[in-house]
Amino acid sequence: MSNRLPKYPRRILNPHAVPMLERWKLEDAKARFSEVVRLAATQGPQLVTIRGKEAAIIIAPEDYKELLPKPKGHRSLVQFLQSLDLHKIETTRETDSGREIAL
Repeated sequence: MSNRLPKYPRRILNPHAVPMLERWKLEDAKARFSEVVRLAATQGPQLVTIRGKEAAIIIAPEDYKELLPKPKGHRSLVQFLQSLDLHKIETTRETDSGREIAL
């Protein structure tokens, strides 16, 4: 049995986005991992390369969560507000003339 990691299907990234990422050689990323993680959280995804080829992208947890599929039954805010039928709510109200104050 081989010690190689299983190959996962590669997702196609926007080819215009990857060149704009900060690039790190693997050995530099390993030596300065804390900095790579900090930059991923503050400045955006960090691209790690092995022998000049794109190998991995380090991203902040918030960015990762945005990439995950939405749970079953998830509705966008727009869909939720439309489901409330707010246009059916009566919008007339009494005129408020304020109150009298003794000066």
